[in-house]
Amino acid sequence: MSETVKPRASRRNFLKVAGLAGAGAIAMPQVSRAQTVTWKYQSTWPTKDIFHEFAGDFAKRVNDMSGGRLKLDVLAAGAVVPAFQMQDAVHAGILDAGHGVSAYWYGKNKAFSLFGTPPALGWDAHSFLAWMNYGGGYELYNDLVQNQLKLNLVGILTGPMPCQPLGWFKKELKTADDFKGLKYRTVGLAADLMREMGAAVTILAGGEIVPALERGVIDGAEFNNPSSDSLLGFQDVAKVYMLQSYHQAAESFEILFNKGKFDALSPELKAIVKYSAESASSDMNWKALDRYSKDLEVLRGKGVNIVQTPEAILKAQLAAWDKVIEKLGADPFFKKVVDSQKAWVQRSVAYERVNTPSREIAYTHFFKA
Repeated sequence: MSETVKPRASRRNFLKVAGLAGAGAIAMPQVSRAQTVTWKYQSTWPTKDIFHEFAGDFAKRVNDMSGGRLKLDVLAAGAVVPAFQMQDAVHAGILDAGHGVSAYWYGKNKAFSLFGTPPALGWDAHSFLAWMNYGGGYELYNDLVQNQLKLNLVGILTGPMPCQPLGWFKKELKTADDFKGLKYRTVGLAADLMREMGAAVTILAGGEIVPALERGVIDGAEFNNPSSDSLLGFQDVAKVYMLQSYHQAAESFEILFNKGKFDALSPELKAIVKYSAESASSDMNWKALDRYSKDLEVLRGKGVNIVQTPEAILKAQLAAWDKVIEKLGADPFFKKVVDSQKAWVQRSVAYERVNTPSREIAYTHFFKA
């Protein structure tokens, strides 16, 4: 009985095969990296604003992690279109992506502001982003953007903002009656809230606020935080800075992408965009805590009178929120979103309240403040 003998592979043939396989393994990433996509990515913020810096922080993560396969070319407000036209430009493909806040699109549907400046239900921006990711928020947001309004957009909510100051005024506000007839700048649902309190609300882009306050076109205004407010020059035209407010207590940023462009990305690049947004969200929170606290002390040193908003005004704001929610809740979709947010807050904040000890007690113990 004869044994079948298999031909022995020569060392030369083995090296040829191995060499081809190795060359292929090296060449594949090079081909992928050669397919570079550059997107025009415009923020709704001036170049020097810390918000534009946040927009750039996200872009750097995408650019670094994609190895250059996807590059976001960061542009400031007005580079291609004015700030309030950014969403339309991304929808139309004039811009590929943009950085702003959902409250800016409140004129198209007031529910947009529920994803940027929702009611002050007892939550903060961290809890709001938790609702977006784990409480059904994204399902409702995508329904609004893509189904109801038929916008060619994909959005990611990112970057929890601290509670926003009530704003800048020529004189201190002491009661809710001080809002009656007050000419005041804000955006989104906060406009409905302040109108409910009797104010005459004007909606202005960031760069228009201080000139309007200086000329007396408005009596008071809010923008966002000590760093951005300082850059805009509020301290040069008003000396009363009132902190604590329920008008925008849980806001985050919104990064928008042209849906056609986003859908064309590979799964890997889509994942890089998503995880870059989540990473930048945490970093933004850390950076904001550092910079805002420093810049508040600088403002104090420049003679700004930093005042905590009286409890009477805060309670009046909550009563006004009741009326705003009731009125706008006549729209079924608006009510559906608010009901989802309330259910999330009722459960999650109940846990936080019973689990988290008082920061005031601890801070006062160590710093006697």
